[in-house]
Amino acid sequence: MDQHGKAEPAGLEVVVSTMASDSHTWNLVFLQLLLEELGHRVTNLGACVPDGLLVAECRRIEPDLIVLSSVNGHGFHDGLRVIDALRACPELTRTTTVIGGKLGISGSGAPARQRALMAAGFDGVFEEGRPVREFPSFVGSLAAGAGAGAAGAVPAGAVAPVAGSGVLL
Repeated sequence: MDQHGKAEPAGLEVVVSTMASDSHTWNLVFLQLLLEELGHRVTNLGACVPDGLLVAECRRIEPDLIVLSSVNGHGFHDGLRVIDALRACPELTRTTTVIGGKLGISGSGAPARQRALMAAGFDGVFEEGRPVREFPSFVGSLAAGAGAGAAGAVPAGAVAPVAGSGVLL
């Protein structure tokens, strides 16, 4: 049977990673399995990923979505540093990038912390305490859109704090 044209694979190309100070892996395994179940292709970079390696791998992979996860409570400070490195790379300036998990040690849902992360360049903030269903909904809106990483592809209200299950991103 002849096939004409080139069929595009379904789903998004996604990179999941922690940051240099975070040695937790189960959160990454959960995210990988969740995203794969949703039909996306996932590269899991693992724990304690140095900023330079994260940027290099994202440049190589050219993902539609970068998901940074933190469990150790240093996600806010690490995230500010990492988003600067990602956005400084011309190939990654428009790549949809989100952060989630335990982003601080002073509790979850700090609106000022979420606003600061968004202002720094993140497209979504999923802090612990939010229902886990919000993340797949966000990712689904990217997959259904005209293209991930495009301006305006991020759904409104991506950082609205909601009491919930306590599942970490």
